[in-house]
Amino acid sequence: MLRRLVLSTLAPLAATAGAAGLGPVPPLPLLSPPDALTVTVSKSGHPNANGTYRLECGSRASGNHPAANRACERLDRLAKEGKDPFAAVDKNRYCTQQYGGPAVAHITGDWQGRPVDAHFARTDGCEIARWENLEPVLPHVHG
Repeated sequence: MLRRLVLSTLAPLAATAGAAGLGPVPPLPLLSPPDALTVTVSKSGHPNANGTYRLECGSRASGNHPAANRACERLDRLAKEGKDPFAAVDKNRYCTQQYGGPAVAHITGDWQGRPVDAHFARTDGCEIARWENLEPVLPHVHG
């Protein structure tokens, strides 16, 4: 509600600034909350990779994620490419039948203003590729 109120109030001002030749108006921090994710990893085969980590990406990376800076950089790159790394594999997609190991992960929170509740495993080629696409948010593991 507050976000809608602020947007409806600022939209005419932004249009006026652009028409006046002042250039684009940068987004306000209030309108762009930081991405905040909880990443839980288990059965990775690496004891120091297993656990639950907090990852916050905004003006700077924070949280107790072991690779917070690189993880936020990866998420930023995926956002710029317009990709949703949390989307499930399409059920109609053909995937190689290979096993990548018992590692599993669960990611919840908010990313790019959308809620995230995604599960990851390494049960076939598509799921392995999905996991590896999200490294270093998820740890590198060998199958």
